[in-house]
Amino acid sequence: MKSISPHPLRAVAREARNIPGVYRMLAQDGEVLYVGKSKSLRTRLLSYFRARRGDKQHRIVEAAHTLAWDYEPSEFAALLLELRMIKRFRPRMNVQHKRDGRYSFLKLAAGKAPRLYVVTAVSDDAAAYYGPFRGGKRIQEAVRELNDLLGLRDCPQGTPILFADQPDLFSFTHTPRCHRAELRLCLGPCAARCSEAEYGARVEMARAFLNGHADEPLRWLSERMNAAADRWEFEYAGLLRDRLHRLEHLRDEFARLREALDSLSFVYRVPGVDGDDRVYIVRRGTVRATVTVPRTTAERRRLSRLCDEHFGRPEHQGALVQRHQVDEILLLARWFRARPDELANTTAPARLEALPLSA
Repeated sequence: MKSISPHPLRAVAREARNIPGVYRMLAQDGEVLYVGKSKSLRTRLLSYFRARRGDKQHRIVEAAHTLAWDYEPSEFAALLLELRMIKRFRPRMNVQHKRDGRYSFLKLAAGKAPRLYVVTAVSDDAAAYYGPFRGGKRIQEAVRELNDLLGLRDCPQGTPILFADQPDLFSFTHTPRCHRAELRLCLGPCAARCSEAEYGARVEMARAFLNGHADEPLRWLSERMNAAADRWEFEYAGLLRDRLHRLEHLRDEFARLREALDSLSFVYRVPGVDGDDRVYIVRRGTVRATVTVPRTTAERRRLSRLCDEHFGRPEHQGALVQRHQVDEILLLARWFRARPDELANTTAPARLEALPLSA
């Protein structure tokens, strides 16, 4: 690591190497103001001291008291370190890795009567998140259909819940807080119209549908549509057909998600500066371990045992993602989408014998 005084143009020109790296701009009290990365570190750092007044780079240099940097063996390694430093320090002058608004997530909130709805950010809470996916509006429409079909509530999270099997000292007749229960679009957990087990069973059905393990919602709608057609209620059958198509879109969208996440599972070899080649063990879009490229068959066997350790562990195979994984999944997806040729440097864990040894 290098650490030098403000406006160190000569020091940067003299000391910094033009190789991949991650740099930090720090305030006088040590606060990390900004984190950045570059595959040509010296060139990027010098650009800060040539920036015009008013430019973001100029504002960062003016606010900074100290500049520090770390070299990395490759642009990919620098990208990973930059992400992890931003998540660790949360620099106030960074805007990168504030989640891409084009992506959405399906959130199954925690609580007595979980809600299912679409969000554009993953929070640090106990909820389950599915995604990421694009096309938020169409997904919202499909989720509304799923909620209506399964009777899941869409009221505010703080709505009081009273299940039918809960003790009720006053024996009041409870009125639903919205019209969905009256229209039979919600099981009515706010008005003791269902038991906790009944509501929980519908939540589990939603989980199974999103993970591709159950198609009951589609079957229910299909049966209703066919029954309406048999009664010659063709307008109603058409409405049910449209609802069915929206749910099929949701099912297909999550099938693509599962496939995309599963496709980001491999051993990735990345050449590095000064022969520092690395191997990244990637599972479902996140880097689980990093080692140097093996030079001998014995080292390759050790890598094989490491792969067995990481790929042999049971792991959820649906579209469910852990909230601490989201940013890295998006980062790796963007990396390989922008550089499809890099997939030639990946190897399936079961085919490690095909991984070239380092010279």
